[in-house]
Amino acid sequence: MHTNKIHILIALSFTVFINTFSFAQVDGNDKSIEIPKQKEAKPAVPSPKTEEVITIPTEELLNVIETDSTEIDSIKPKQALLQDIVTYSAKDYNAFDRKEQKMYLYNEAKVNYTDLQITAGSVIIDYSKNLIYAGRIKDSLGEYSQRPVFTQGDNVIEPDSMIFNFQNKKAIIFNSNTEQDDMKIRSERSKKENDSVYFLSKMRITTAEDDDDPEYYFLIDKAKLVPNKKIVASSARFYVYNVPTPLIVPFAFFPLNKKQTSGVIFPTFGEQNDRGYFLQNGGYYFAINDYVDLAVLGDYYTNGSYGIRLENNYKVRYKYNGRLSFKYENLLTSERGFPDFSKTTIYNLRWSHSQDTKSNPSSRFSASVNLGSSNFFQQSQNQVNTASFLNNTLASSISYSKTFEGEPQINMSVTATHSQNTQTEQINLTLPTLQASVGRIYPFEPKVGSKKGIIQNINLQYNLRGENRIQTTDSLFFKSEMFDDARIGMQHSIPVTTNFKLFNYFSVSASANFDETWTLNTIDRFFDNENFEVVTEDVTGFDAYRTYNFGASVGTTIYGFFPLEKEGENKKIKAIRHVMRPSVSYNVNPAFDRFYDTYDVTDINGDTVREEDFSRFEGSLFGAPNQIYSSSIGMSLSNNIEAKVRDRDSTKTEAKKIILLNNLNFSTSYNLAGDSLRFSPVRMSGGTQLFDNKMNVNFGATLDPYALDNNNRKVDEFNINNGGSLFRLTSANLTLGYSLNSKGNKKSNTSQRSRNETLDSGGRDDDLFGRSQDFADQRYEEDDDDEEEEKSDLYSYSVPWDFRLAYAVNYSNSQRQNEISSHSLMFSGDIEISPRWSIGGSSGYDFKNQGFTYTQLRFGRDLLSWRMDFSWIPFSTRSSWNFFIGIKSNILKDLKYEKRLQPDQRL
Repeated sequence: MHTNKIHILIALSFTVFINTFSFAQVDGNDKSIEIPKQKEAKPAVPSPKTEEVITIPTEELLNVIETDSTEIDSIKPKQALLQDIVTYSAKDYNAFDRKEQKMYLYNEAKVNYTDLQITAGSVIIDYSKNLIYAGRIKDSLGEYSQRPVFTQGDNVIEPDSMIFNFQNKKAIIFNSNTEQDDMKIRSERSKKENDSVYFLSKMRITTAEDDDDPEYYFLIDKAKLVPNKKIVASSARFYVYNVPTPLIVPFAFFPLNKKQTSGVIFPTFGEQNDRGYFLQNGGYYFAINDYVDLAVLGDYYTNGSYGIRLENNYKVRYKYNGRLSFKYENLLTSERGFPDFSKTTIYNLRWSHSQDTKSNPSSRFSASVNLGSSNFFQQSQNQVNTASFLNNTLASSISYSKTFEGEPQINMSVTATHSQNTQTEQINLTLPTLQASVGRIYPFEPKVGSKKGIIQNINLQYNLRGENRIQTTDSLFFKSEMFDDARIGMQHSIPVTTNFKLFNYFSVSASANFDETWTLNTIDRFFDNENFEVVTEDVTGFDAYRTYNFGASVGTTIYGFFPLEKEGENKKIKAIRHVMRPSVSYNVNPAFDRFYDTYDVTDINGDTVREEDFSRFEGSLFGAPNQIYSSSIGMSLSNNIEAKVRDRDSTKTEAKKIILLNNLNFSTSYNLAGDSLRFSPVRMSGGTQLFDNKMNVNFGATLDPYALDNNNRKVDEFNINNGGSLFRLTSANLTLGYSLNSKGNKKSNTSQRSRNETLDSGGRDDDLFGRSQDFADQRYEEDDDDEEEEKSDLYSYSVPWDFRLAYAVNYSNSQRQNEISSHSLMFSGDIEISPRWSIGGSSGYDFKNQGFTYTQLRFGRDLLSWRMDFSWIPFSTRSSWNFFIGIKSNILKDLKYEKRLQPDQRL
């Protein structure tokens, strides 16, 4: 009986070994063991893809095995040959050769084992050697097809054939083809050492889309590949369209880490007339963590000039994000000892920070900082700043706001601002501005129901504003002297308002405002009898004054509808709708004479010539209170004109609404308490949108009813009574903004990084002032290969293009000068003249000075895996050109060539 059990056990074990391709180890929780049904070897007869199994209960199998409980083997058993379930399938047949102990799979063969998967046209599993052979098969035309695909985790290899040892998981791979981080790798012979190391010989690396006919590649004798980490290679030679180049390196290293990693940023080299040879924008990139990075870049010129750039990005999802940049340049002109030698130090600091609105709805912090030397963008030698040198203003703002919920609600904000004129080098700062307000309080509000009437709508607020204002110059910035002329003040305001309806059509509002102003800066003024001059002295100390004013306004809305289409007609313009909003206001500002003092102006004899009034608050932050009583009536009229037209789409039944005039406003005032010139000029402003909202039109004018005398001074006489027209046009302006592109070409060719660079520098959102010429830096560029491919497919019937235009004209005639004070046109555009050629430019024309403004011409060529850019500034003091050619892939972006012609030195 014991011998029979042993024979049964041996038979079952042999069956499991030679036929098993899907089995499971015995587990204490398993109820059965699955063993494939034994099948005869019939290569010519197709077998189904699914596997047939015989189920033997675990208890029955265990009963066959009799174990002597007294025998305990202290030797650790060997690890099982197969560590997991093996599954297989094939389309045409799967057959087992008992004599050779080989399994044959043909046509769409597939084998799965642990995390490995092999698919091929033909697969042979040799159990005597623990090997799997995978290869191609010939189709009906005699061509090889169904190349093997070896997949392990995220790594995929497509060779011509391969041999895999399923015991030690090593493999020999022939003519392999794989992709690692956009790098396409081919090797004549590869050896898989383990799950993380491959050795390759005669390897070819490229990032070209067409791996069969690449535009370029590196040919390497031997290499070691660690998937998703690195490639360490021996000597490598660079080929362009299978033509060898002299570029040979003794060894090579290719990082393949998919995560953000630190690394060297290779510089751009060139030559400049007055500073010699240079290296620009080279340095090191620090991938600090997933939230913060830092790029340290530098420029160096052989005459001793240098520059440093620090660029930092940070982002915490759902909380905040920002960018920080600091630029410093030490520029030397000519050589030390020469009479034209000079040294200039310039800098620029930029910081932008934004907070996610959902992170803390009641508290918000934001920053937009752009400060530095007034002449930084004009004198900077770095090509990054090319598009910003026309900026005339640098502005900054850092603010924090907090809302305290409740009844009433309290709002508070602290803001620091900075405004710098790069032409006059004047700087205005507020360090800081404190604002606080208490929500509206309705003391007579009913406990239930809505508020009605003049009494129930009475409400009051409390507002607070405090400032520390500094006016300084570029030379005193960040020095202690900049605080000498600081002005500090605080203003408290309590507005009391109410509103109600009159005759159901008129809206009436009334208000009274009470202000109290605190200041730490006042003045004292007197006449010096010895020097016969007026002396003004600054006085430091707390002082205050209180003012109040009253106002009321009434307004209504008038709707005019003019149908142009009768019943049964089908006109293009169906109706015109005109909305008018007239308003009349009345304001009273009392005179506060008690805050004014007088001093006597005397002659040499000591006699008083005249008395002069002054207020000690003239030098304060919020100015002096009114000395003259004012009672004025204000009048305004706003208009909006729309039209209903027939839609071009015949399937739509509703008329389309278009705007003829978005707004047309008139305003003026009449001073009841004035002695002369009671009417103020009539101010007119308007705007509209044309051509399907692609063109923005804005205009304005000032009309003065009073005449001028022979000295071009305004007199208290109406212009019409002086032989003129009803109004005298003193100023006018017109601006046009036009943006047009080809259908479907919504995206501007301006890169996001170039746009951010220009905006952070205080420039325009478009490229009317040109673009940055730093072609080599692609650290923040987005991958838009898919969009480029789409545009290539559409090229046969659509040429992508875009065009932008800005027109401005200003007219002045306040003193009969009757002149156009400024008149300019700026334009920029891009067009793809072929699927891979694009040209563009930015320029303008000054009609007043009759000359072209700053002009930049751009040419770009998509060379598949490469890109070529050429930028040319043909004239002006910054005339130069810049040529660049380099690989688009971020992995090999440092393989580039750039040549620049810098502007000539100007004496």
